[in-house]
Amino acid sequence: MTIPKLNEPLEVALRRFRRAIETTGLIKELRARTAYEKPTAERKRKKAAAVARLRKQIKRSLPPRKQY
Repeated sequence: MTIPKLNEPLEVALRRFRRAIETTGLIKELRARTAYEKPTAERKRKKAAAVARLRKQIKRSLPPRKQY
């Protein structure tokens, strides 16, 4: 995980911890397991995420728009 730093305020350490947990995807998985999700709803959510990823990838590959 993260190594505590000397004389680090509690709020900063807590923020670093939360960020580290968020990057692992643990919170997202726990929330997904708390309630049952229908297979159709799961497929729909995953399909929407795939479309969003594709749009993001296409947007990154395009040249930048003119700023004038």
